[in-house]
Amino acid sequence: MKPVLFVTNHIPPDRAGAFRALHAREDIELALFGGRSHHATHGVTDPGVPHRHTSQRHVHELAAGGDYRAVVCGTVGRTALPAAWRGARKAKVPFLLWSALWAQPVSPAHVLGAPLMLALYRSADAVVTYGPHVSGYVRTRGARNVHEAPQAVDNAFWSAPAPSTTPPESRFTALFVGRDAREKGVSVLMAAWRDTGLGDRASLVLVGAGHEAHAQDGVGAVGPQPPEEVRNFYAAASVAVMASVPSRTFREPWGLVANEAMNQHVPVIATDATGAAAGGLVRHERNGLIVPAGDAPALAHAIRRLHDDDTLRRQLGANAARDVAAYTFDAWAGGFTGALASVNASQGGC
Repeated sequence: MKPVLFVTNHIPPDRAGAFRALHAREDIELALFGGRSHHATHGVTDPGVPHRHTSQRHVHELAAGGDYRAVVCGTVGRTALPAAWRGARKAKVPFLLWSALWAQPVSPAHVLGAPLMLALYRSADAVVTYGPHVSGYVRTRGARNVHEAPQAVDNAFWSAPAPSTTPPESRFTALFVGRDAREKGVSVLMAAWRDTGLGDRASLVLVGAGHEAHAQDGVGAVGPQPPEEVRNFYAAASVAVMASVPSRTFREPWGLVANEAMNQHVPVIATDATGAAAGGLVRHERNGLIVPAGDAPALAHAIRRLHDDDTLRRQLGANAARDVAAYTFDAWAGGFTGALASVNASQGGC
């Protein structure tokens, strides 16, 4: 069978394994056009599957050339998405939209592009989403054939035990992993940390770029770290905090920090503006706590609650490890296989 053309801007390291799993099922070819990304990491040079680098302008020619049995494209790029859709229609093959959006951005560019997105939701042969939070949104926009590809990390890597040289947990440590961007809610987290009143009885560790100004007594900023070191920070943490807040142009589609932390038996405190919470991975009082976005007192209360209740914290952490085990690269690929099968374009990998 002909391969499936998958159009996207770049492949961050934490998604390469997912594309390899999809290629094993469905035989895909990636068309990578670069461009802006909200991922903190740069794209990998070789994702381990057939790929080509192209321009957004050239996407239409690729999709329309008759070399593929279906075309998939994400909601990225100014012209790549409509070009992929038009190309698929010219080639008379199914078009699948891969969507991460669960709220309409309201920047001038997004407002102007809203009618086009509405048409794509309604005309796509299938829509594959990050989870139920996105599925609900696209259905309100007219999407008819909706499938979910749950976001995943390399569970074997992130669940591996920390080196024996890592000291055992002896001090409550809240961990934040991510860059210091407004939508990550670091300013809310800092206010919440002050409100906890924990003082020198606990620590907050910030892993990622741009946190130097926040370093103070009880708050450590360690900068960007390689994955192995990030895993060690999770292993030593008592709780991972995802303080995401929505902005006019961005709402956290998922947040793979949740998957990573949960693999290390670490409960997650997330806001309701975090996709991993809205999408069902982080569940309130099951494997973590969910608080309103931007509410520093509520976030402080959640942190203090897990500081004060060791039994609850350990139970949430144990549940976290069990629950995240189902969020695998193969499950992600299975969502696309289901979507392809629904339009008679799967090569039988269900």
